[in-house]
Amino acid sequence: MRDNMDTQIITNPSEQELDMLARALRNGELVSIPTETVYGLGANGLDPEAMDKIYAAKGRPSDNPLILHVPNSESIKPLVTEVSNTAQLLMDTFWPGPLTITLPKSDLVPNRATGGLPRVALRCPDHKICRALLERAGVPVAAPSANISGRPSPTTAQDVYHDMKGRISYILDAGPCTIGVESTVVEVHDDKVIILRPGGITKAQLENVVSTVEYDTALVNATTKPKAPGMKYTHYAPDAPMTVVVGNPEVIASTFKELSEGIEGPIGCLVSHETYNLIKDDMRFMCHCFGHHGDALSLGHDFYKSLLHFNENHVTLILAEGVNDNGFGVAIMNRMEKASSHHIIYK
Repeated sequence: MRDNMDTQIITNPSEQELDMLARALRNGELVSIPTETVYGLGANGLDPEAMDKIYAAKGRPSDNPLILHVPNSESIKPLVTEVSNTAQLLMDTFWPGPLTITLPKSDLVPNRATGGLPRVALRCPDHKICRALLERAGVPVAAPSANISGRPSPTTAQDVYHDMKGRISYILDAGPCTIGVESTVVEVHDDKVIILRPGGITKAQLENVVSTVEYDTALVNATTKPKAPGMKYTHYAPDAPMTVVVGNPEVIASTFKELSEGIEGPIGCLVSHETYNLIKDDMRFMCHCFGHHGDALSLGHDFYKSLLHFNENHVTLILAEGVNDNGFGVAIMNRMEKASSHHIIYK
């Protein structure tokens, strides 16, 4: 795709500017929108040609489904053929929020939005400015992460501008995202919920309202056609090779030192404060501290931001401290697996 478009960043939008962005979306232009998870690359979810522009701007595989963003649960009625009691319960409990629900699509939804699948992925973001724009647009907005496909997802407007300058019309800047990791994607069958992609809502949270919650087998089967965004192709990858180490701070610190032997150039380290205190004297390490050891929420908030920072500083290697894969840690370790090409060491 040629990067020859004038990309405008709009900060603290006025009512008139929100109306202008809504018209742009309705008319098939690309607008990067803020959400609580990551910044999305928005297009009219009922316009196949507009969604083609998403695939072109991102370099995204065409069988990768898109999520349609709506301002409220009422907005989904024309988009689906049915809403089960369980699906309605999930919407009542977790919307607005970082939960995407796939439902049988109506004929109104183009196949372009679903990657040819019979179900459409729907989400109502927990972000007031985003929902205000969605209300004005009057159409569902398809919005995968606003980055070049395969790269770390953007959590600031500046991250979006780095990848999308010249490729899209507008970026709506509402400051840093509060969560920093994409939504959980689920499929509902009667009273059973299947997690297609772990994210901002945990399995335990879902189990608080639904009796049966399972992980989809496709989470570990790379040959399966994706039923959710981000679950088949390379995603979230930094420029430098990356290894993740899970263990206590002392073991992580010693493992980092072993892995860095013979490496020339700066080494990016994503670590807790506890691990940082054990490696801070090594001048080769460029450290980003995410919080205290085991704090999955803080790690999730800083994960993509740190990878993009390491990209900007052209590190030779990235060493990252992982967390236990329970609760929100499941989503974090899923992203770390993909970003590191499954180079994870458990100590």
